[in-house]
Amino acid sequence: MSTVDIIIPTYKPDIALLRLIDDLERQSLRPSKIIIMNTEEKYWKELLSKSRENPQEKYDNIVVEHVTKASFDHGETRNLGVKHSDSEFFLMMTQDAFPRDKMLISSLVKAFEDSDVAAAYARQYPKTDCNLAERYSRKFNYPNEPMKKTQKDLPRLGIKTYFCSNVCAMYRRSVFDEIGGFTHRTIFNEDMVYAGNICQKGYAISYVPEAGVIHSHNYTCAQQFHRNFDIGVSQTDHPEIFGSIRSETEGKKMVSETIGHFRQVGKAYLIPHYIVMCGCRWLGYKLGRNYKKLPKVLLPKLSLNKEYWLTDRT
Repeated sequence: MSTVDIIIPTYKPDIALLRLIDDLERQSLRPSKIIIMNTEEKYWKELLSKSRENPQEKYDNIVVEHVTKASFDHGETRNLGVKHSDSEFFLMMTQDAFPRDKMLISSLVKAFEDSDVAAAYARQYPKTDCNLAERYSRKFNYPNEPMKKTQKDLPRLGIKTYFCSNVCAMYRRSVFDEIGGFTHRTIFNEDMVYAGNICQKGYAISYVPEAGVIHSHNYTCAQQFHRNFDIGVSQTDHPEIFGSIRSETEGKKMVSETIGHFRQVGKAYLIPHYIVMCGCRWLGYKLGRNYKKLPKVLLPKLSLNKEYWLTDRT
């Protein structure tokens, strides 16, 4: 039987993380290890002080490593987590994504029965408090039908060829070692950069809708701006992945379909705010794509990941 480790970066974890760990321990295929890469040890201690039980005492497979906020990096911190893993596969998750059922891990493992599959990601379902725009984006990005994507799909799918989300994505360790892991310094998009690399080397990515997690955010306009600024930066920094494909085409399609959905369900009054939200996304993205032309002192103010600009990790 295949073995799987789970790696979860955390920051200011609350009691919900303990529920997530319980959910993962109850999976039909139990993980060999759950590796927590926690940013700032004091927040882990705060969590334990508020809870009745320490997961490291409750379970025999919990590994916790602490990093500082200044040293956290979306790619390298996950690479450090993988160093604690010795399983055939490992599953990247975030602390705010929860398995929809007990078959999450086993459903993702099945995708690797095809020997060319190097990564497989789960379907994301909205939380109960999710706004309508975000709810529709889940439907747009995570359809009902499974999909296996390779470099040959680039003319047809465009940037979606490389779509893969570390909210919940499983990786084949042997390919990870061959590729050299996630990019060692990245502001964002470490999952898509990795996905682009494996596709270009002849491997495949599987989308597995049978594997589901509950995960969504109700971002403000400012949060969307900062987030998309970082997306733009990551795409500029990796022309070998994003240089020949455009994100705007897929973005325009989602905006058009979302507005049509608002009208269809009788919620056209939501359209003006949604257009403003999309404007913030677009402006953030465009500034991120052109960040090298901007004053360096301005970059941390525009970014969601401010420490990235304040620490020299070259």
